[in-house]
Amino acid sequence: MAREQIGQHLSTAPLPPPDPTRPGPLEGLRVIELAGECAAFCGRLLADYGAEVILVEPPGGAPQRYHGPFVDGVADPERSLWFWHYHANKAGVVLDLDAADGRDRFRDLVASADIVLESEAPGRLAGLGLDDADLRPGHPGLIWCSVTPFGRDNPRAHEPATDLTVLAGGGPVWSCGYDDHAIPPVRGGGNQGFQTASVHAAIGVLVAVLHRELTGAGQLVDTSMHAAANVTTEFASYGWLVAEETVQRQTCRHASARPTQTTVATSADGRYQPTGVPPRSAKEFRILIDWIDDLGWRDEIPGVALLELAEERGGVSMADLAGNPLVAEIFGAGRDALGAIASRLTAYEFFHQGQQRGMALPVIYAPEEVMEDPHFRARGFAVTLDHEDLGRPVTYPGAPWAMDVSPWRLRRHAPRLGEDQGLLDPDLR
Repeated sequence: MAREQIGQHLSTAPLPPPDPTRPGPLEGLRVIELAGECAAFCGRLLADYGAEVILVEPPGGAPQRYHGPFVDGVADPERSLWFWHYHANKAGVVLDLDAADGRDRFRDLVASADIVLESEAPGRLAGLGLDDADLRPGHPGLIWCSVTPFGRDNPRAHEPATDLTVLAGGGPVWSCGYDDHAIPPVRGGGNQGFQTASVHAAIGVLVAVLHRELTGAGQLVDTSMHAAANVTTEFASYGWLVAEETVQRQTCRHASARPTQTTVATSADGRYQPTGVPPRSAKEFRILIDWIDDLGWRDEIPGVALLELAEERGGVSMADLAGNPLVAEIFGAGRDALGAIASRLTAYEFFHQGQQRGMALPVIYAPEEVMEDPHFRARGFAVTLDHEDLGRPVTYPGAPWAMDVSPWRLRRHAPRLGEDQGLLDPDLR
């Protein structure tokens, strides 16, 4: 089934376009962000929901301006797609914090702000007289958010770190990869370590904003990238802490101390197809049985009788999976049935038909396919922004979540180097 045909069957109406006249929920908050890749996504989230985020770069620009890929393959610090993505919606100024004049101007800028966001090496700002302890006493409502590899006061605070070491040391890499442990574990792409820390930092900032509204007092939000990664390991950390079990990575499914059933099928069009979450409730078993019958495959797929038994029993409990052979057999029958359906349909047919029936089934997309998917189109995920520097519009990924009374909006592209230098003038602030 073509995507155009599938789009005609979507039951969810497209979300209305964002109202450009409606303020975001963080409107009125000023954030001073010291340019650094670890916290860039946090600043972007705050900016997307209305905060005024002023990115402070060093002379010559942030190193991230030189991260590829570049627009049209032209290596230029003003054409870095990495920089465009993480710093859209922000203003930008240049300050030399190693110079006395630059430090004075930074202090003046902070005095006008509600929030400072930084990911500097622990001790660097204190050595310049520009740290939380230096600036917040004269500005008691200031919220200072620090994002560092291990936290500011941790014994490991001064160890260097990268996105890879954050993911590896924090635990997610241990859980990612294939059943064949002769193959090394797999690092999640897309700066997941930095982005995970940034999301936790943004949550901390919002809690601090609520606290300030109630008390008038700001506070330090000390974000550890290592801890943020560690608390997102699902079973891995808790399994060790509670049961002293070490999970093992498994292909396309949760890492576990014990091997679980294979979840990947080869679809009719030759794509790898995850088979999603097997049924557990009576309703879910009925949905799967009806799907098999509607396809006319009852006689071709074994185990339908077990699915019907599960419906009669009122479903199965995961708590009984390890100790009850019948429950294990029923659960396996659900997984096998999904695998059989997946192997007989194209990947997209399996995904769409399952979703249409209310089952949590996925499809594996290449990045460009995401933007073309009718579900994402209906949600308004792709957003177009005019780029006068290119003379053409550019498509950006949209909001990571949509809220009906807290609008998200893409207002401007990432700042050119020093584009908003006028913000350093007190008369223009």
